[in-house]
Formats: sequence, C-alpha cells, structure tokens
Amino acid sequence: MPEPVQWWWARRQFSHGVDVPYPVGTYREAWQSYPALIRQYHPELNHGITLTQIPPAAEVLLQWQCEVGHIFVATPEEQRTRPGRQRRRSAWCPECAEEAQPTRIRRPDQPRPPAVSKATIVCAKTPDLPPGDAFASVCAPRPASAVEAELRAGLHQRLEFTGDLNAIRLTRPFFDHLEVWPDIVIPELRVAIEYDSTGRHGLEHVGKREVADRRKDRAVRSVRWEVVRVRTGKLPVLGPYDIQATGVNRRTFDAIIDQLRAIRGLVVDAYLT
Repeated sequence: MPEPVQWWWARRQFSHGVDVPYPVGTYREAWQSYPALIRQYHPELNHGITLTQIPPAAEVLLQWQCEVGHIFVATPEEQRTRPGRQRRRSAWCPECAEEAQPTRIRRPDQPRPPAVSKATIVCAKTPDLPPGDAFASVCAPRPASAVEAELRAGLHQRLEFTGDLNAIRLTRPFFDHLEVWPDIVIPELRVAIEYDSTGRHGLEHVGKREVADRRKDRAVRSVRWEVVRVRTGKLPVLGPYDIQATGVNRRTFDAIIDQLRAIRGLVVDAYLT
C-alpha cells in the first residue's frame, strides 16, 4: 500500500538506523532516462527528499508539478509507466492529459457503441515467407527521425549490406502483424539495428514503450536474429549487445562494428568497405 513520503522516509530511517537511509544520488542512474520526471519533481514538495534518494520501485506517494503548474500525487511506478500512445508533453500529467482528451459523457438518450471484439486481427499484407526472412514491407512506417537516416547512411559507408529491406517475417504476431520493422535491417548478418532516444518530450523508449521494445527484441530473437540498440539520452541498455552513446559519431559506428563482430564473429570483416 503506498504511503506518504514522510512516513515512508521515517520507516526507512528506523529500519536502517540512520538519519539518511539513502544518500543523495543513490538512484540517480535509475532516474536519469526520465528527464520529464526530473523536471516535475521538487524536493520542497516532498519534505526535502530528492528524487535520487527514492527507489523507482518504492510504494510511496510523491507530489509532482507539471510545466503548466498542476500539482498531483503519484507513485514512482505510476509516473514511469504513464507514457502510452500519446506523444504529447501533457501525457506526463493526468490533469493535462484529461484536458487534452476530455472524457466524453454519454447522454441518457444516446445509444451505446457496439462492443468491440478483443480478438487480434492479423494484417494479411505480410508475404508468405519463411520465418526470419527479411523483406520490403508495404506496412512499415517511414523513418521518423533524421538521425536514423544518418545512422543508416554511415553504416552503408562502412558495411556492405542490402539496404532496401525494412522488415523481418515472424512466426507469431507482433501486435497485429506477422512482421517487425527495425530501424535498420542487415539481412546478411541477421542483425537488426535500433536507434533509441527519449525524444522531444522524454516520452520515447521509457515506461510502456520500453516494455514494447523488450517485446520487439524477443520477437526478433525468436527467429534467430540479434538486436543492437544504440541507446542515447541516458537510456539504460536492454540487451547484451546494446550500446550507450551520446549520438551518431565515429565512436558510435566503431562500437556497432565491434558488436557485430561479437555477434557474428570475423565473418563481419568480409562485409566491411
């Protein structure tokens, strides 16, 4: 059961036998990939306890203040999992989210909408290929980031691989498709490259989106591919071959090539330009 932060802190002081059970900075690494939450948290609203003194899994009620000025109460888990489909800054604040999409009230004389079946409807546009085959998908979204294009162009300068494929055939549906769309597909090595950042409002690849990333990686590995994620913006690594980077630069490309060698061995050198 979540409890007020001052009660939670007092219990920790008693159980640890010290005045400061968690020194400032103890959980800095755990929070650093959530810049929006760092901005929303104010120690003066939480009895002087800083965010880096609070474990992300703590069942504690904290006060937050969004950029508009709304003050609301939520646990660390509630805040970390708040981003969903919405990519607006308002997604981090329940009051702003409600104002952006107000709840519709049905009039008594208004008919109820028909019930929607929860059965998964799989897209029929995926070609009938063996699981693990790469192909050019008509359903794949266009690249949303100029940085992804820069990463792709830089890899083509260093590595020879088929560059017009954007999807991998799966055995089981990933959401409503039997295919998955990595940022970059290297079919010769059966490796997918992903570029991850927290985005403009700190909403990307955190919370529920991180859960989807992990599910996507499992889907790719289920057909005997491997994944290399280039993680920026203090995002923690998710897999054994992920890279933490500050952006797309020479070190980033060198690190990717090193990880490709770690995955596929010296055969990678045969594709170097």
